[in-house]
Amino acid sequence: MIGIPVRLKTAVSLVLLGLLTLLAGIGQLTFWAPAETVTASAPGDSKAAPLTVITQDVLTHKGGPRQISVKGDGKFVLAVGRPDDVDAWVGKTAHNTINGVSEDGKSLQLAGTDGEANAPSPAGSDLWVQTENADGQLEYTFTPPASGNWSLLLASDGTKPAPSSVSITFANDATMPWAVPLIVIGAILIVAGAALPFVSKFTKGRGGRPNGPRGGVTTGNSPEAASKGTADETDKDPLGEDTPAGDAPAQDTNKGTAAGPALRISLVAAAVVTALVGGTAAGAQAAETPSPSGSATPSPAGTAGAQNVPVLVDAQLKRILDQVAGAVAAGDAARDASKLAPRVDGAELQVRTQNYKIRSQVATHEARMPVRSSKLLGSVISNQRTWPRTVIALTQGDGNVVPQVLTLVQASPRENYKLKSTSPLQPGTSFPAIPLGGTAQLAAGDKSGLQYSGTEAMAALGDRLTKADSAFKDKLVEGTNSPYIADVLDYQASTVKSGTNGNFTFTHTPSPTDTAVFRTSDGGAVVVGKLNFDFTSKPKSDGDTLTVDKAAAVLAGGDSTKVGLVQTFSESVAVYIPPAGSTAPMKLVAAVRGLVGASFQ
Repeated sequence: MIGIPVRLKTAVSLVLLGLLTLLAGIGQLTFWAPAETVTASAPGDSKAAPLTVITQDVLTHKGGPRQISVKGDGKFVLAVGRPDDVDAWVGKTAHNTINGVSEDGKSLQLAGTDGEANAPSPAGSDLWVQTENADGQLEYTFTPPASGNWSLLLASDGTKPAPSSVSITFANDATMPWAVPLIVIGAILIVAGAALPFVSKFTKGRGGRPNGPRGGVTTGNSPEAASKGTADETDKDPLGEDTPAGDAPAQDTNKGTAAGPALRISLVAAAVVTALVGGTAAGAQAAETPSPSGSATPSPAGTAGAQNVPVLVDAQLKRILDQVAGAVAAGDAARDASKLAPRVDGAELQVRTQNYKIRSQVATHEARMPVRSSKLLGSVISNQRTWPRTVIALTQGDGNVVPQVLTLVQASPRENYKLKSTSPLQPGTSFPAIPLGGTAQLAAGDKSGLQYSGTEAMAALGDRLTKADSAFKDKLVEGTNSPYIADVLDYQASTVKSGTNGNFTFTHTPSPTDTAVFRTSDGGAVVVGKLNFDFTSKPKSDGDTLTVDKAAAVLAGGDSTKVGLVQTFSESVAVYIPPAGSTAPMKLVAAVRGLVGASFQ
């Protein structure tokens, strides 16, 4: 009679304890749960500087920022670029660097660097993959534009202080490791408490007399066996310990019968709880242990200049080509070279400037082929991250009978890419395949793995264009349908033949500073560059007069000469160089010439 009240009290206690434990676990997942995000702010007492850099370490902290909030006085720009590009653009300018997060996650770590007080505005620089313009405040969500490492740059106009109020929101990795264990433990305690009152129903009769019913009825074949079995069983307590017969009162046996299963259930529940607690303690301790640093460890690839990534991503190249094509279109339409200046330089600026001048007086003179940003058929993007940087784009748009090879050069970090040359792809010729993800740029004199270096290939082409019997006649060829080399040789031969009262000389000299070499997919290389084509005319005898071509007359200032004339053409070319060991000859890929000067001697 005593066992039932004890079981009920124990059951109620277990259920209440289980409910409290269950609620505690649920509470840790709901109203006691930590915030989903944590915000770190830059110190408010930092020294003003014209530039602020947010490093790769911060942009990868806790999986990257959810939100970047910036406040400043007036207009400012946020730019996204490779870490080495950002560092190169900052240069010697004074700047602040946000390079980490404090261990408590509430503060951004900031370091100041003294230097020059001013810098150009970073707005519009080709270095940036993305830019965001703001006035007073910016809420920015950072998404890596491509694989690899990235940094952010904040600036006003380069002369005023950069925004100093910066806060970055990250995902909160704080956890409640006891939540699930508490819910499980609470559920077990509730089930155990609810089951305890019904234990006697399933264990009744298994206590002091398990082998037979009351009243002396036995299942044995003899009275001796029955009495022996009864005596043996009653001499043992419920836990299996021997007890002298007749020492324990009858009610002790009944009490043991009820308490045994209850105690076993309690022991099992305690063992389960102990196992759960032991299993989660290590995890809880690990989750609650603070990390040694609030900043991510920089990878070797994060160091400036060490990234083996292309100098441009597709979005950058497309934006640059659009701006270049726009500048050329504006210049061509107005025949105004000043409109070319922001995006055109070198041989192409010379050729188009002179072309505009000639066409203003000679209506029949042919215009230069237009420059189009689309259709973009291919590109050659170097992974050489030093300056100057050279890239090539192959485009064919409206007005382009054949694809054009566009060569663009960025002279320094704070300068934009400019179009240095254009040359049409030779008919029937394919541009060499280039490795995806950027290719190696070689020094002009580097011959490693190649039949010829870039310098040697350009010299070979110069000799091939100058002499009909050149030693490179079979070593540097053009396609069956390609007319450039044959046309140049025919033009020179016909000029000599028809100019009976003049002496003529022709030279094609490479320009070393305009030579760039890139590896191709087959281990060879493509070299782009410029040749200076000088055509010199002199009268054979004193008093002889030479007639000057209309185009040259515009630049020379006269249509005839008795002293001689020098005409200079700029030849923009591209040549394929086979890998070492190949028996294939070099091949002219693209070429065009344009008159850039004429003067009397």
